[in-house]
Amino acid sequence: MIKTIAKVGNSHGIIFDSTLLQLARLKPGDQVNVEVHPGGTITITPMEPLPGPAEFTAKVEDVMQRYAQTMKRLA
Repeated sequence: MIKTIAKVGNSHGIIFDSTLLQLARLKPGDQVNVEVHPGGTITITPMEPLPGPAEFTAKVEDVMQRYAQTMKRLA
């Protein structure tokens, strides 16, 4: 996909259309890591948000339920 660098205020940017954002599973406000590699290649990698306390607890409980037998054997 070819994109054009546009002037945005005193900076420059690339506009990502909604299809591109959907394909990358990104939405406005998401944080990304931008790296410039030798030769000028730029990679943009989504940063995974840290789970909140409730989400973390739910994931731990899910793992404990799914692996209850294994946990008993390890104890």
